[in-house]
Amino acid sequence: MDTLILGLLAETFIHPGMGSVGGAIDLPVAREAATDYPVIAGSSLKGAIKDKARQEQWPDVPMLEDGKPVLDKDGKPRLELHPEVKHYFGKQDNAGQILVSDARLLLLPVRSLNGSYKWVTCPHLIERLVRDLERAGRKAAAPTVSEVKTKNFLGAGSGTLYLEERRFERQGDLPTDSARALGKLVAHEQTRKRLASQVVILNDDDFIWFARYGLAVQARNVLDENKKSENLWYEETLPPDSLFYALIAGRKLDAVDQIKKLMTAKRYLQTGGNETVGQGWFAIQVLG
Repeated sequence: MDTLILGLLAETFIHPGMGSVGGAIDLPVAREAATDYPVIAGSSLKGAIKDKARQEQWPDVPMLEDGKPVLDKDGKPRLELHPEVKHYFGKQDNAGQILVSDARLLLLPVRSLNGSYKWVTCPHLIERLVRDLERAGRKAAAPTVSEVKTKNFLGAGSGTLYLEERRFERQGDLPTDSARALGKLVAHEQTRKRLASQVVILNDDDFIWFARYGLAVQARNVLDENKKSENLWYEETLPPDSLFYALIAGRKLDAVDQIKKLMTAKRYLQTGGNETVGQGWFAIQVLG
């Protein structure tokens, strides 16, 4: 089974929603149940890729009956999915040729007193990346990371690093070639150049604190005609420059080729909520 990897670099705020829940945050981001890492569900990502294919590669076609277009009540032709969309993405009672994984978090931007921000990750996230790359047939494409002590970090600089209100001491350098390996998932050359100076690796337990409590919470409101609030709610978002990755596999070789062609023609993808207010945009980098 042929496989490629999509690097997904957030260009805007991202809200991979999980629906409304009771609590201080009305609309939190979707998270993995066991780890609490933010995640973009494979079903959501597949739907976004399908919509991109319909807009850019295989537009909907007129519905035919006995060789004639079927018209709606206004006399306009009714449309249905292009046959290629049905073939690759499936239809009711018929699985398609494209297999899409969840998009997993790899780098999370965090505010820092030592600069504009740092890209934060941890050994567990890098371990999962290595395992996923092996599954995709790219065994040597990512580094291994030794243990990082609590309240320590690996990365550029010297002495003390402040992330939000928390303090960390430097334990050592990034693993050899780690910035270059992570950069293969980033679409923009200028952004790749900043990885070596801005990526820091924390202990797993330290990282999860930022993943749980360090995300932005934005207030949203609905106003009536007199500009009075009718519905105030709070939603959680991931910041721009967050880096995710996903695996795309095909039951047949041409399926992966079609996705690669789609993603390299226009290297942007919208997924998640709040599209009408500009959220959910990723820059795509294709590996494989």
